[in-house]
Amino acid sequence: MKKVLVLFAHPYFEYSQASQELVSVYTDSSVADFRDLYEDYPDFHIAAFRERKRLVNYDAVFFHFPMLWFGMPPLLKLWIDEVFDMQWVGKNERGLLENVDAYILVTVGGSEEDFSKDGAYEMSAENYLKNLQQSLKLTGVNLRKFITVYDADDPRPEKMLDVKREIGEILKRY
Repeated sequence: MKKVLVLFAHPYFEYSQASQELVSVYTDSSVADFRDLYEDYPDFHIAAFRERKRLVNYDAVFFHFPMLWFGMPPLLKLWIDEVFDMQWVGKNERGLLENVDAYILVTVGGSEEDFSKDGAYEMSAENYLKNLQQSLKLTGVNLRKFITVYDADDPRPEKMLDVKREIGEILKRY
């Protein structure tokens, strides 16, 4: 049976209406293993060896997090720095991760207009997270989809339904 690892990293989860609603899709799925990095590593001491060993057993990884100051939450960044260590990546000649698919789901407080060329932030959320995309590429992981949930502080119910359906459809592939 194929499996999906959900790496959820939200330092203020209890205040996130959008993420609280979206998490139910993963927890209701039989193929998704939901991991809350802030619950697993409250001290920020990542067990990198254990995480690498675990990672190779999945067919797909969901990175679900809020954008904080135009980047990833600090614990997710640390997880990537330590788990995707360049020595491990360099030893990955056998292509341990080349058949792993990745999905990035980012929630942002701003509107879609804010994250446009002429908007307040002058570029897309996807462009602000190029470092994560490049890290995945270097490890051989295949980025399949980048999903941005705009206006996450006050999400529109119809938009949330669309995103939940999209996540559900992706999970059905595994």
